[in-house]
Amino acid sequence: MAESSSATPRERYRAQVRAEVKKRAWEQIATAGASALSLNAIAKRMGMSGPALYRYFASRDELITELIRDAYRSLADTLHAASEKSGADVAALAHALRGWALDDPQRYFLVYGTPVPGYHAPDDITAIASENMATLLDAWTARPSADPATPFAEHLEGLGRQWADDHPAPPAALHGALTFWTRLHGVLSLELAGHFNGMGFDPAQLFVAELESLLPGGGGLSDPNG
Repeated sequence: MAESSSATPRERYRAQVRAEVKKRAWEQIATAGASALSLNAIAKRMGMSGPALYRYFASRDELITELIRDAYRSLADTLHAASEKSGADVAALAHALRGWALDDPQRYFLVYGTPVPGYHAPDDITAIASENMATLLDAWTARPSADPATPFAEHLEGLGRQWADDHPAPPAALHGALTFWTRLHGVLSLELAGHFNGMGFDPAQLFVAELESLLPGGGGLSDPNG
């Protein structure tokens, strides 16, 4: 807040224009997908020339990076808040993830859907994404589990933990967290893409059933906010 109040009128105007550009970008993504994102089309919607808009975002990739950065930062903050509120409860993180995804499916698909052709994320995006896995690994490490190490868990351990950013989680927690991440993202991606439409079941109940299989004997796995 202090930073905003100390900004010059030009800086405030620049921030306002950049915010509107991102808003228009999300609208365009919702209509045609991220691969069709066009700065010139956004400029036209805003009543600006293409060259004028390039003063705020130098390229399409810079705009995509900003959108992805915002999305990952939002998810990281959501998971951190859920972890602190629940005492690093894995089920609470799962429901926080689903709530975040349902709140804005296009935001979810930008970071977990089909990669944008020709786009390569900078290192700081990877660092923010790693925060989310670290939060999940912390929660799995804190679980009172006697799960034996599986061959796949030992495989993950043998990789040198690069994928986990050198998190000190034991092998069973590495396996559990990765299984959680892949299975729940699979369910969410199918739900958000509409593949459950017409099948007659409640996707929220399927999500809980997946949690129950991941956390046997966990109890109380339904979304407390649902």
